[in-house]
Amino acid sequence: MPALPQIPIFPLNTVLFPGGLLPLKIFEQRYLEMTKVCLRDNAPFGVCLIRDGQEVGAPAVPVSVGCTAVITDWEMPHVGLFHLQTRGVAVFRTLDRVVGPQGLVRASVEMLPETAGQADEELAALCRRILQSIAERVGSEVFHAPLAFDDAGWVSYRLAELLPIDLAERQSLLEERNDARRIARLAALLQAG
Repeated sequence: MPALPQIPIFPLNTVLFPGGLLPLKIFEQRYLEMTKVCLRDNAPFGVCLIRDGQEVGAPAVPVSVGCTAVITDWEMPHVGLFHLQTRGVAVFRTLDRVVGPQGLVRASVEMLPETAGQADEELAALCRRILQSIAERVGSEVFHAPLAFDDAGWVSYRLAELLPIDLAERQSLLEERNDARRIARLAALLQAG
């Protein structure tokens, strides 16, 4: 797949999945500028897990695989603060990274294709039941509509973001580009827990 032009990268202590919702409070100058450009141009930015460093202060070093995000809603309660609602769109790998003078990381990225595979129906049914049970308890509004309980990719992404697993495991599940294998790994985690 072709590389995109450089996009801004937002290193965070979280893993964003396609279709996932991520609220953000933006207050650092570099990310205020990034937000203004993304809003003006209706452009995505990339969310990557931090490999080294912190969310605030000196530019953190992100892992190479992340997820593009689009701003779906925003408000500015006062000057110097944005409240954003964002949604994950597609998984990418950074090809190169540069850090600008204000500390904003930008990268050329390639989009990573996803394959459906043939998920084991018993494992897929287990994951679907668990996710439906979670949705009934917490409310389906925690998911970006439309709900797609019959889609192995959607189910696996929602479980990966909701289950109590560590960030390294979440990142590994994001990097798994085969829905069937992701379902199998999640089912194993559910059965082990």
